[in-house]
Amino acid sequence: MSDYLTLEQLEQQVTQLPPQEQLRLVAHISERLSALPLGASPTAQGALLQAEREQEAERLLARCDEAAEMWEGDFDAAEEIRQMRQERDEQLWPSK
Repeated sequence: MSDYLTLEQLEQQVTQLPPQEQLRLVAHISERLSALPLGASPTAQGALLQAEREQEAERLLARCDEAAEMWEGDFDAAEEIRQMRQERDEQLWPSK
């Protein structure tokens, strides 16, 4: 048995809800759709976010490499990134 509903089946079920519940459903659907970029499907949105994260990671690694060249001796870029993340996390979520 399939869990998929057609639009017509869903409309029939929604009409069984009281008007106030129908309004809540419309508001919930509207809120979810408003959060999506125009013209983007959830799959496309996820791919776009992933690509943005990868680009940001590349920029961050490039900046770490630039900083490493400024110092003589050993430099651990991975440790520097960990420290930067920890500082950012502490700013976003201060300890109680």
